[in-house]
Amino acid sequence: MKILQVNCVYNTGSTGKIVKDLHEGYQKKAVESIVCYGRGEDFMYYGEHIYKSCREIYSDIQHAKARLSGIMYGGCKLSTNALINIIEKEDPNIVHLHCINGFFVNIYSLLEWLKSNNIPTVLTLHAEFMFTGGCGYALDCEKWKNAPGCGSCPQLKQQTETIFFDRTRLMWKLMGKAFQNFDNLIVVSVSPWLMNRAEKSSILMQKTHRTVYNGLDTSIFHSYDNGHRLKEELRIAAQKKVVFHATAQFSANPNHMKGGYYILQLAARRPELQFVIAGSHSITGEIPDNVLLLGKVQNQNRLAELYSMADVTVITSQRETYSMICAESLSCGTPIVGFFAGGPESISIGEYSRFVQYGDIESLSTAIDEVFKNNWDNSIIERKASNLYSIDRMVESYLNVYDELVGGKGHQ
Repeated sequence: MKILQVNCVYNTGSTGKIVKDLHEGYQKKAVESIVCYGRGEDFMYYGEHIYKSCREIYSDIQHAKARLSGIMYGGCKLSTNALINIIEKEDPNIVHLHCINGFFVNIYSLLEWLKSNNIPTVLTLHAEFMFTGGCGYALDCEKWKNAPGCGSCPQLKQQTETIFFDRTRLMWKLMGKAFQNFDNLIVVSVSPWLMNRAEKSSILMQKTHRTVYNGLDTSIFHSYDNGHRLKEELRIAAQKKVVFHATAQFSANPNHMKGGYYILQLAARRPELQFVIAGSHSITGEIPDNVLLLGKVQNQNRLAELYSMADVTVITSQRETYSMICAESLSCGTPIVGFFAGGPESISIGEYSRFVQYGDIESLSTAIDEVFKNNWDNSIIERKASNLYSIDRMVESYLNVYDELVGGKGHQ
């Protein structure tokens, strides 16, 4: 079997790392694997089976045109043709699409081409833009579910970056047309919550749906027995309970989707706890004395050590379709507390996780106390999580999806 994956990036960002892990996992199982990606350094060489289908300057031009026209997933004629040429050259058994919304491919044209050529296709949903009028996170809006579809978008500027026009209804219709009668397709969601959303979409409700969790490297994300040393290094008292928060971007803005504002509110309410925050930030004002801002933690082993040191990890996002933070923390043996956000509560191990309504600081604080009171065995949490979130499990799950799609004619 030959698999050709398509993604916006490779070996960077969450989806780029997932594609890399799948690529290498397939190769270990003697499954021929090809990757096409569109964004990133133009002349980076990752290997003979990895193609970059679009130059950065071309993507930048397409991005600018999209902002002017309001059509986010069109254009890109040259790079779309380049991608199709690669697919034709490699002639894979299955094309596996991931996040393809980075202004390197005309999504509508690619779907129409795959459909018209009857190419078995797997589409992994990492966000919601493939069944909405452009929103990666539709939040409470439900216009995407049924005709007449999107339009008068309440999140227009934040989600589409358009300068002048609201073309969300047109984009919704174009996406629906591209998927119409596309039967040689399985739609995979990275969480049960996201699959439930996709199944309610009139664009995708007639498709075959499956769920595959994103995998992580359990040789890195496991429990580390050096909490006392790390506390000393960070000048945290040995007896202090530690609340850990990891995020790509930490912000004190109350409207920021990652909810950093609520972490600071919680810290002010709970001065007896030490809050440790990993994530890029530009905070210059005063913060509570019990908050330690580490900035971006790039070393994955270091991140795993921080999870292991913590007594609980807190997730405060407004919306997540998955939650790698949740999976990483549990794999390190550390329980989770957070707001209901969609993905996190649907992929977590419920026995070792507590979720409350978004913005409810009092209930969040109570949930933390409940976790402390339970005093769960971290090694049991780690063992259960490592089985659930491993790369090996993700690879095997996708191979099973491929076998289902091609009628059992896949990997032997």
